[in-house]
Amino acid sequence: MSGPSGPSRDALYAEVAREQRRMIARMAAGYEADLALREDLEQEIHLQLWRSLADYAGQCSLATWTYRVTHNVCARHVDKAVRSKRLGPLSNLDDLAVADQAAGPEQATHEALTLQRLYRLIHQLRPLDRQVALLYLEDCDAAAIAEVTGLTPGAVATRIHRLKALLTNAFAEREAL
Repeated sequence: MSGPSGPSRDALYAEVAREQRRMIARMAAGYEADLALREDLEQEIHLQLWRSLADYAGQCSLATWTYRVTHNVCARHVDKAVRSKRLGPLSNLDDLAVADQAAGPEQATHEALTLQRLYRLIHQLRPLDRQVALLYLEDCDAAAIAEVTGLTPGAVATRIHRLKALLTNAFAEREAL
């Protein structure tokens, strides 16, 4: 893929790794609760991205390609975990803290706990719903999510609506306790 036809695979990978690394980390966190296994999953995603870029011919945006590869690796990871019956509750997300560093400690703690609750709820979803929710949280529109998942844009929009209601209700129930 190198030469006059376009950038080399290494150059494309460097671009993807730079621009999408946080998305990859968030997606991995959405699929894997254990920190060590999550790090392995991220490495596997990066390896498969690099490998897959040999076949990338610009048929979609580089971001969509990255979402597809990330999803496929995560889906295989979940399938393997289900077969080995290793799935468990979501653990610590301290390494993914995205709270505003300028915020006070109370606000930062509240945001970190809210993010942790959200990941716990997402982790409990069925794999396809989890995928749609995580892509939606990455600001993908229904058409892009449909392209990655194979669903129709209408089905994606319906799932998003239902998932938002489900997650909102779960948060409201928890707040009432």
